[in-house]
Amino acid sequence: MNRNEAFSHLRKESLDIYNRLKSIEEDIQFVNQVHDAYPDFLLLPNLRCGAWYTDPSLAAPHPAYFKSTDGHFSNWGFNLRRANLHLLKYNYRGIVLVDSTRSGKRMPDALSKTVPIWCAVVNRTIILRHPETSRQNWDTLLHTPPGVVSTQEHSQIVSLLDGWADDLNKSSYSLPDLSLPLRPIWITPASTSFPRFLSTDSKQTFIPIICVSASRQVQEGFDRRIGGFVYVQGSGDDHELWGMGLNPDIFWKNRERIASADRSEIETVVTKCVSEAQDTNNVQPPSAVDRVRGRILLCSTADLIVGSSGHLSTSFEESEDVAFLVLSSHDRNDTTADNVPGVRYITVPEGKKGQTQFLQTVLPRSMDFIQTHLAEGMRVCIACDTGKDLSVGVAVAALSKYFEDEGNFMESDLQNITPDKQSIRTRLEWIIASRPEANPARNTLKRVNEFLLTPSPFLQKRT
Repeated sequence: MNRNEAFSHLRKESLDIYNRLKSIEEDIQFVNQVHDAYPDFLLLPNLRCGAWYTDPSLAAPHPAYFKSTDGHFSNWGFNLRRANLHLLKYNYRGIVLVDSTRSGKRMPDALSKTVPIWCAVVNRTIILRHPETSRQNWDTLLHTPPGVVSTQEHSQIVSLLDGWADDLNKSSYSLPDLSLPLRPIWITPASTSFPRFLSTDSKQTFIPIICVSASRQVQEGFDRRIGGFVYVQGSGDDHELWGMGLNPDIFWKNRERIASADRSEIETVVTKCVSEAQDTNNVQPPSAVDRVRGRILLCSTADLIVGSSGHLSTSFEESEDVAFLVLSSHDRNDTTADNVPGVRYITVPEGKKGQTQFLQTVLPRSMDFIQTHLAEGMRVCIACDTGKDLSVGVAVAALSKYFEDEGNFMESDLQNITPDKQSIRTRLEWIIASRPEANPARNTLKRVNEFLLTPSPFLQKRT
């Protein structure tokens, strides 16, 4: 076998769905061992990869969003769009945070650098935000895993921490006055033992953030197992390339069924699981923006329940006083709801054409609809295909135009609200604080800024 053939064979084995799923099963066993060692700690997957290894029946309902790119060399950062401050709302002794990485690394940058940056910045910001609290031996140091982060890189990151803490302190995010500082701890399958922590809160000196890298580091990322499969390190990564439509949610709902399938059956079983999942509507409640007392809500189009007469609702406890604005890239065969009061559908094409239409048509029409129904005392639920992008952009625009800095709806005197870049960022922070998964595309936010900051006569000329 020549070099190219060998490489092609390795790639085929790495994308083999049977190998991937068996490898994930092996990694789940390790994660469960860690959870058993810390049963009173909060268990959280770090999206997206960590969700494959974390049993949703054991995990907290709101996952973490630490990105490896925020820990890449010379690209370090504390991203206010991924502040993860929702993790501080829980009452816990510690957090077990699960992620994984592919071959060549012992742990992902998200765990080795992004989380340590987060801990250090939060610890420093708490001192700035709550100066009235007396603190002794409060830890503000950056802790990184030995042998993974070099001394030089560590020092470079340290020099940036105060600036990030100042940015967080100036943001609109609320920050609880924690009784103890955060500190990252690392566990991998190569760990010979798990660290122990004092069982009494009175003696504990920090809140442990246990960063679990679920996959075993193996040569070239592959390792043959006696059980008839090739272990693939970080198998949960990039599931679009190998999963045949399978995702963590479908996997966990069908785990036993999938795990019991042999190699000859696995593709048929996965195909059937994916097909059945498409016929099941897994409705989630919308996220109410707390800062404006729930006047604006966000969800995905999959979370909407369509009645026989075209009326919409959600799994939210009360929907009678909610108007629905639905943004979708999909053409609708059923136009029954077009004339239903309190419901507006707007089609947004994908690609460059969609960005132009978002600025020229979607935002103006959306603002008219939202203002009208807010003025009638209603709440407005904004939905898009993902619940993370276009709906968030429209919500940012509406919050900027119709709500003043304290979160009160301005039914009149709208001329007194003059959005600027800082106020627009603040409105996005309001949304992320209530819906941590919100992640609008750069182009979406660019169009929102253009819509809000360009004087109307010039905007009309351009459109």
